[in-house]
Amino acid sequence: MEAYNAAKLFTLNHFPNCLGALLAGSVVRGEATETSDLDIVIFDSNLKSAYRESVIEYGWNIEIFVHNLTSYKDFFKSDCERARPSLPKMVSEGIVIKGNEIIGPIKQKAKELLDQGPEEWSAGTIKIKRYFITDTLDDFIGSTNRAEDIFIANTLAELVSEFVLRTNRQWIGTSKWIVRALRNYDETFACQFVEAFDIFYKTGDKNKIITMVDDSLQPFGGRLFQGFSIGK
Repeated sequence: MEAYNAAKLFTLNHFPNCLGALLAGSVVRGEATETSDLDIVIFDSNLKSAYRESVIEYGWNIEIFVHNLTSYKDFFKSDCERARPSLPKMVSEGIVIKGNEIIGPIKQKAKELLDQGPEEWSAGTIKIKRYFITDTLDDFIGSTNRAEDIFIANTLAELVSEFVLRTNRQWIGTSKWIVRALRNYDETFACQFVEAFDIFYKTGDKNKIITMVDDSLQPFGGRLFQGFSIGK
């Protein structure tokens, strides 16, 4: 069954009295793959607390995110505080299934939060992040164990992507969303970032990663070890 029709029928059968519902996720963005699911956000005023559930119906894996008219605000807040606006993004990009008058203002608030971006990192936070990136980079440079190299590189990719995005007041992500967040920020840098790690995973050459990390740290003082302390 076509995605929107499946989502509409699912909502009608399982949440007939909800005030609003929308379909979000990759099928809405035109990025669906063979394993994509339907993300459906439900707004039900009779619900005491929010919950998430996964089911299979109409030939689709379906993930439902069920909220009342106040619980979503807490999720908006917590998502933005961690700089991973999962629910605001779903609501903002979602296609309304039911309840335009209810969902309209919620979508507007989600868009405002996304446009606003995450809070700026403090100088203290940047200093801490520089230190831990430096520590991981030193491990990466000094390691001669291929198995360990791979997992150090994984950690370095997460730390550096977070650093670049957050110091530029951009939203971050995990897994596939790391690359998507980087591309949303700067397509050229995203390509360089991917290329550096791709070359390492294919050939073991660390040089492009090292250069990319140093270039990312340089505007904020470069690597940090000497004199760093925490909790003193």
